[in-house]
Amino acid sequence: MIWGIGEWCALACALCWAIAVILLKRSGESLAPFALNYIKNLLCLLALALTLGVTHGGRWPGMPAGDVLLALFSGTLGIGLADTLYFRALNSIGAARMGVAGTAFSPSVILLAAIFLGERLTLWQLVGVGITIAGIALVTYVKTADHLDARTLRRGALLGVTSVAVMAAGVVIAKPILETQDFLWVVFLRLLGGTAVMSFALLSATRRAALWQAYRGVRHWPYVIAGSLMGTYVSNLFWLAGYKYADASIAAVLNELSAIFIVLLAAWLLHDRLQRRQLVGCGLAVLGVVVVVVARA
Repeated sequence: MIWGIGEWCALACALCWAIAVILLKRSGESLAPFALNYIKNLLCLLALALTLGVTHGGRWPGMPAGDVLLALFSGTLGIGLADTLYFRALNSIGAARMGVAGTAFSPSVILLAAIFLGERLTLWQLVGVGITIAGIALVTYVKTADHLDARTLRRGALLGVTSVAVMAAGVVIAKPILETQDFLWVVFLRLLGGTAVMSFALLSATRRAALWQAYRGVRHWPYVIAGSLMGTYVSNLFWLAGYKYADASIAAVLNELSAIFIVLLAAWLLHDRLQRRQLVGCGLAVLGVVVVVVARA
């Protein structure tokens, strides 16, 4: 069988994340990245706690202390540190360049999975990964009119690539635990670790006041809540399930298709205009995934 549950979960994650982005866009609100990310994490923690209460009766599964610490550390890296670096890079070089920098995620996961998990891709699979990344870069690249100095551009690009690499490290750390321990508890602990790190930034009364003011300015909470739960709760479950049941290298490539789904859904629901470059990029990305999957047979 070419595709298993892990591959389908990784693909579902990409689609759910794209739907979440469209929901948040349709809300018409512009929450600052930290405020949006923090409320998303809190809502997901609440949803996961309720889910654990229903499915597990709140019972602790008896995970070894070492696995608990690794799950928390994975979330600290992938959600706390990586997001912080990502937002700094976003403010420095802009969304268009960060979209291209994000294509470093798959190569980072593939490299780390090869070093620490012993995963290997065939030559044709590596070719497929390259085609997919090229397609995603075409879809996400947007010409910018700003003129950044070379130092700012280099620093921002380094922060962006580093944030993606740190996120990949968090996933690779979590994969062995996902394969051996209770799935929902690992997801919960990982998010708990990341949210706890973000909470340290709110020790300042000034920052707490600014965050509260940002939330008071939101006029369309239903869209924000729906988008947050879809993007952090549903998508996160599919995301980590993909890494649990499939090779990390394959799951990472399939996750990249979220950029394709976002472009297509935006054209359909938000009436964004599709450019020829984006259509070519979509075709390349799909072709690359087909090569990766067929090469496994």
